[in-house]
Amino acid sequence: MTSTEMRTEAEDSGPSGYAAARLRLLQEGAQSGPPRRAALAELTDEWLTGLFGAGAEGLRGVSLVAVGGYGRGELSPRSDLDLLLLHDGADSGTVAALADRIWYPIWDLGLALDHSVRTPGEARKTASGDLKVQLGLLDARHIAGDLGLTAGLRTAVLADWRNQAPKRLPELQELCAERAERQGELQYLLEPDLKEARGGLRDATALRAVAASWLADAPREGLADARRRLLDVRDALHLTTGRATDRLALQEQDQVAAELGLLDADTLLRQVYEAARVVSYASDVTWREVGRVLKSRAVRPRLRAMLGGGAKPAVERSPLAEGVVEMDGEVVLARAARPERDSVLPLRAAAAAAQAGLPLSLHAVRRMAAVARPLPTPWPAEAREQLVTLLGSGRPTIEVWEALEAEGLITRLLPDWERVRCRPQRNAVHIWTVDRHLIETAVRASELARRVGRPDLLLVSALLHDIGKGWPGDHSVAGEIIARDVAARIGFDRADVAVLATLVRHHLLLIDTATRRDLEDPATVRSVAEAVGSQSTLELLHALTEADALATGPAAWSSWRGSLVTDLVKRVAAVLAGDSPEEPEAAAPTAEQERLAIEAFRTGGPVLALRAQTEPPTEEEPSGDPEPLGVELLIAVPDQPGVLPAVAGVLAMHRLTVRTAELRALDLPDGVEGSVLLLNWRVAAEYGSLPQAARLRADLVRALDGSLDIAARLAERDAAYPRRRGTIAPPPRVTVASAASRHATVIEVRAHDAPGLLHRIGRALEDASVWVRSMHVSTLGANAVDAFYVTGPKGAPLPAEEAVSVARGLEEMLRG
Repeated sequence: MTSTEMRTEAEDSGPSGYAAARLRLLQEGAQSGPPRRAALAELTDEWLTGLFGAGAEGLRGVSLVAVGGYGRGELSPRSDLDLLLLHDGADSGTVAALADRIWYPIWDLGLALDHSVRTPGEARKTASGDLKVQLGLLDARHIAGDLGLTAGLRTAVLADWRNQAPKRLPELQELCAERAERQGELQYLLEPDLKEARGGLRDATALRAVAASWLADAPREGLADARRRLLDVRDALHLTTGRATDRLALQEQDQVAAELGLLDADTLLRQVYEAARVVSYASDVTWREVGRVLKSRAVRPRLRAMLGGGAKPAVERSPLAEGVVEMDGEVVLARAARPERDSVLPLRAAAAAAQAGLPLSLHAVRRMAAVARPLPTPWPAEAREQLVTLLGSGRPTIEVWEALEAEGLITRLLPDWERVRCRPQRNAVHIWTVDRHLIETAVRASELARRVGRPDLLLVSALLHDIGKGWPGDHSVAGEIIARDVAARIGFDRADVAVLATLVRHHLLLIDTATRRDLEDPATVRSVAEAVGSQSTLELLHALTEADALATGPAAWSSWRGSLVTDLVKRVAAVLAGDSPEEPEAAAPTAEQERLAIEAFRTGGPVLALRAQTEPPTEEEPSGDPEPLGVELLIAVPDQPGVLPAVAGVLAMHRLTVRTAELRALDLPDGVEGSVLLLNWRVAAEYGSLPQAARLRADLVRALDGSLDIAARLAERDAAYPRRRGTIAPPPRVTVASAASRHATVIEVRAHDAPGLLHRIGRALEDASVWVRSMHVSTLGANAVDAFYVTGPKGAPLPAEEAVSVARGLEEMLRG
């Protein structure tokens, strides 16, 4: 039977005819989705028109209006009928009788009805005091009666909404936030409410209301399709349960999936999550735009008054990184940025945004997604470092990651991500989808970065530890294979790839062993030690275990579980310590290093050499330009106090970021008395080009003779720039590595990387009257991991108590 025949049957047979036609329409397997919703709305319109006409003969100034979802023509099988009987107030008694003739047949059929009888003035007054009523009226649609009355109300309601938008939109945003707090996020829930949860149908309706205000508009790409999919799922849920419900309960998901022709319940949930993610991201972008517009409207009159007329103030653009600036509370691309030539730009922009605690501009992300050049394989060092910085930025990482994922950049960077994207976890312990759990683990790992010597490996292993989910078999085994491939593609060397593979393969080893095995059994501890292999890997695995559990949910970690894991780690560390290798001998100096040392000794001042470092062309671009790694800076200085803080301070003054650094004393050839300090640094300019070597040397000479106040210069520069609302870094941690060296005391510093950090550390060690015999600096993303080999004035290791005192003083200085 065609829809026309159904309408004819509904008109001829009254309520029973409508009920039969409605049932037949809902049982038609060939028609579903938007066509069925539209047909159901049209069929209902025809029936209600008949009811209205039978009771409104000779009556003028009355109309029947559909509002809300029915007004949009989107009737799900068990949707309420949202109706307004609009009248001009001339004959209230007749209008009341007409209302009864319409409402009672609806109730007789058992249909849910949300109804009201109002004049246009009453409707507008009610809307002004009830935001939900006003939102429903924005979708008002004429069904029967006085068309002019309905059109007049629509025009007036839209005008009211636009005039009151500066007041009503913040109310609507607060309403959405409160609902999200109650219902949770649709994209992560195992039993989601398709309408009320964040990213659901209510939020999609709110975006339509924002667009109707003309103040802002939502990103439209994919939004209509996401909304359609959520409505399709709700239709199937209504049909399978026979109830007007929006909650997708676990026991009904298989039936709903079958109704939609999907493979299984997991496929259903994944489609729901993907749709919710689109709506949530569109909401984030839209509400940011609303806030920016309202703020500019509030500020503009005051600015005009201050500027004395119509002069338009310039928009401030503050640099964040190469090709990336902050503008109007968002991270955007610099005017000179060329994403089509700069393959690292997406990661650099994302890392800068996360570090600054700012959102990535939608326009910037879309531009990079459209034209950015793919990264070569393996990635250049800068790309790897920017990924680590992004992962180590704490909570802001999540919003930035979601922005990249919304435009497809994540799966372009990491193709294996597609398998875990929006993948549900049917485990009561897990509160996130697999992909969000991986990002949450990285966030948790960033809080533990001070506990490990290689925070970059910790963060990347956190990102990859469950990457094997979605493949057949043990996800740890599958994940190890994937992690090896991804780590090599990202550009880690063989040793680091092996460590990452071990961490992914055994990321459950410590928690499983600690809670399920007898730790007093030597065989248990030996088996873990054999699997882990080294102290450094054990240290990383311990931190990964805790981060993974904390990111899983409240039930996955407790002080009891933590104490068991710590006990196991201590036992395994003791086994591994008995097999520790001897301290390696220092490498012999190169010919260039010897030449610089002799020249420094001869002239009595610093000598330096700059040399660009590049990676060779890749297989994909054998003839392309080599990727820059930075600049190797070799400095030789006659042994004297204050060299370390002086060099570190000069580099910070010139905005040179230290990637890696080594310092050691070099004895001169036989027959020449004295020694020279040799510093080998890899640096990169924060913005623009590197300074000239002559300028670096001149400032270094002044720093060493005391005529350049580095601390004051750095303080002036910091004061000139307002502090950004970025991520709160975990506090620095300074420890003494016992038994790490027979010849010196090793003090390890783990802290957030910042300009002047090495200068401050070097000055503190000088003040403590300890001599830095050598140091090993590694800046891994946003984390500095520095090891200082120090001795007392006579060249011997520090006594234990003195070493602890030096470490404690250094930590207090960094915290201050």
